[in-house]
Amino acid sequence: MHILLVATAFNSLTQRLHAELRDHGHTVSVELALHGESLADAVRRHEPQLVVAPILKTAIPREVWSAYTCLVVHPGPVGDRGPSSLDWAMHEDVGHWGVTVLQANAEMDAGDVWAAAACPMPPVAKSDLYRGEVSDAAVTAVMLAVERFATGTYTPRAQTGQGSGGTGRARPYLDQSVRRIDWASESTETIVRKLRAADSQPGVLDELLGGEWYLHGGHPEDELCGHPGELLATRAGAVCRATTDGAVWIPELRPRRRPGQPPTFKLPAVQALAGRLPSLPESPAPLRLDAHRRTWTDISYREERNVGILSFSFAGGAMSTTQCRRLLAAYQEACSRPTSVLVLGGSQVFSNGIHLNVIEAAEDPGAESWANINAIDDLVEAVLMTTDRLVVAAVGGHAAAGGAMLALAADEVWCRSGTVLNPHYRLMGLYGSEYWTYTLPRRVGSAVAGRLMRQALPVSGPSAQRLGLVERLVECTPQDFTAEVARLAGHLASLPAVQPRIAAKKAERDHQESLKPLAAFREEELAHMRRTFSDPAAPYHALRRAFVRKEKPLQTPPHLEVPVSATRVTDQLRSQARVTGPDAENSASAPDVC
Repeated sequence: MHILLVATAFNSLTQRLHAELRDHGHTVSVELALHGESLADAVRRHEPQLVVAPILKTAIPREVWSAYTCLVVHPGPVGDRGPSSLDWAMHEDVGHWGVTVLQANAEMDAGDVWAAAACPMPPVAKSDLYRGEVSDAAVTAVMLAVERFATGTYTPRAQTGQGSGGTGRARPYLDQSVRRIDWASESTETIVRKLRAADSQPGVLDELLGGEWYLHGGHPEDELCGHPGELLATRAGAVCRATTDGAVWIPELRPRRRPGQPPTFKLPAVQALAGRLPSLPESPAPLRLDAHRRTWTDISYREERNVGILSFSFAGGAMSTTQCRRLLAAYQEACSRPTSVLVLGGSQVFSNGIHLNVIEAAEDPGAESWANINAIDDLVEAVLMTTDRLVVAAVGGHAAAGGAMLALAADEVWCRSGTVLNPHYRLMGLYGSEYWTYTLPRRVGSAVAGRLMRQALPVSGPSAQRLGLVERLVECTPQDFTAEVARLAGHLASLPAVQPRIAAKKAERDHQESLKPLAAFREEELAHMRRTFSDPAAPYHALRRAFVRKEKPLQTPPHLEVPVSATRVTDQLRSQARVTGPDAENSASAPDVC
């Protein structure tokens, strides 16, 4: 079936549905709801059999929903309505929620129900919840709805009163008057819940050091304390602020936009407050956390028998120069431990590569881009050069660009089944580095690597496994992923074959160095990157600026408009892989990708 995804943005859920619908054999196109060409004209141009709207901030016009069946994904249970469904659920601390797929009609969120799925609401940030439990429920509901539509016999049911778990009423937009924090009276638990419900967007508007800021992200602190609202300390770019019964860590801030000024963007809190921030003690980020502690750190390490687990969680998956260097230092410390398996694990966003926001805010963005790409290259090189143990990349959520290549540097990549990979760079106008010209062809062959780079499309976990990008799919909930990976890594470490594998790994690394050193791959990649970063007219700079400031594109990117079936594409890629063979590409030159 030919399905058109209509969306405000090609966000994480839209990408996952794009990939998973293709996995099910459907051809899929995307049309962004932008100003300019009318949505009705765009839909007619695609001639879809079905329209699905994963995220849409505007109503579907009557001339569209009256001519085509349009299924809207609403992040709330049956009967719930309104633009802030998930935010309200988190604000009210509900334990369970759901996703409803309903048919668009004249009233927002009031159409007939095609499918629904329930999901738990663990105490995590909204962005993690949206990419995890809500995304799982959305995919389940959409796939059921599509299957029902394909039969041609299913009749969707009308919404009547209160649905299972829903409010049965339309609720308003959750504005800043409700989100506002009263530092003088509210507890740490309440403040953290408010911050988590707005961590990605829109943030919580607050006054701080004489300015108005949106606070993004919140984590409890159990040892530091002070006068409510007072800034107490800094840690890894975050600031700690006192509450009535403790404190919270706030990783990112965004200044309030003033009329006539360009859009603002999130930055590490300490960087955003530069020039305003008083002298505060730097509270060291603990690499090893006691089980009873309630504090924040973005990098942590623990050991379970013969397995080391190095976890990191950077806001939005972006890794700045400083963060790459800190993670490299932690990785080196982990490698000094007597373990045979080292797990490198990320959060709901494993990594998206270099930190474009920090780069955009730099006095010289080109120079900062260069520093950042070299810092992440150093980290990837350390992973590739680890020959005294097996390294497993545990990808619990999405990974893209340099972050995807960081994962591919490991000996094995283990992904949660709902993972989406974007192993490409060209949408940001970059050739790419992170040793991708070695790791990607090594796994899938140069022809497949080149196609993945050119197509620039999301790849689901199952497709990634079929292509050879991923060794293991972990079937579990987002909350169970870390524990399940630890269990599987413990089993791997106990196998008699581990030590022979490690010995063979070192021999293979030495052999590959004799054919073409890793340094040569890096030098070739960075030659492309240097030219891009140093040229002010290079598309990268404009694309980065537009991405950071969330400027809407003028049109849907052409590569998303073309109907594509992952089944067909995967077969083509696998066929090419059989012809070329990944082993033949270990010392090959990079595919010609710009």
